[in-house]
Amino acid sequence: MTSAVSVRGLWKRFGQQVAVAGIDLELPAGKFIGLVGPNGAGKTTTLSMVTGLLRPDQGAVEVVGHDVWRDPVEVKARIGVLPEGLRLFERLTGRELLAYTGRLRGLPGAEVDKRATQLLDVLDLAGAQHKLVVDYSTGMRKKIGLAAALLHNPEVLFLDEPFEGVDPVSAQTIRGVLERYTASGATVVFSSHVMELVESLCDWVAVMAAGRIRAHGPLAEVRGQAASLQQAFLELVGANGRDAGSDLDWLGGGAR
Repeated sequence: MTSAVSVRGLWKRFGQQVAVAGIDLELPAGKFIGLVGPNGAGKTTTLSMVTGLLRPDQGAVEVVGHDVWRDPVEVKARIGVLPEGLRLFERLTGRELLAYTGRLRGLPGAEVDKRATQLLDVLDLAGAQHKLVVDYSTGMRKKIGLAAALLHNPEVLFLDEPFEGVDPVSAQTIRGVLERYTASGATVVFSSHVMELVESLCDWVAVMAAGRIRAHGPLAEVRGQAASLQQAFLELVGANGRDAGSDLDWLGGGAR
């Protein structure tokens, strides 16, 4: 199977803390891929290195056959990124942000305008296109960020917690756009700790914990005999059967 992303021996340390501990991954092209794990598992650090935002201590990453650090211009032309803690030019309107992004990508002005109009319409932002981004809600900011990431029609789209803090209506809109995008043969890689969402969207997953890959492959294969991906995930990260309230016998009942 053709790989959209190839990761070999990837390490990242912050002082004495090991965030990513020598992972190897081959992410197949044309799939909706979930990188899942608990908070602090190393998902964001891994995506930051894969997309060229953070330099690894060791290892190599190739995206659609191009080395992320030796050939960064080629890689960045082929990927779209919606990072965690999305930073936007907040004193631009939604349409101005897309126009600026398109010109940075080297697209002709008329093509940028056409694509921006279509994305604003599909993402239900047409009514807010002349509103400053600083006044956008969380869901609207995620949607305009997604529009900016899709504007140049990338081969691989990387999303870090794209549904976090998003209302159900916006989440459904984002989901529809992503499903349409992957149906065309493109690849989506997104991180999440919400197993129900991953199970409903993804056909390939990688489970990460403590900086290491615990399992990876088609969703059905990773889930195995478990009743759900949530149950398989808890077993893989060693959290099954943990009694969170065993030492809180004083909690509840109105006692002081």
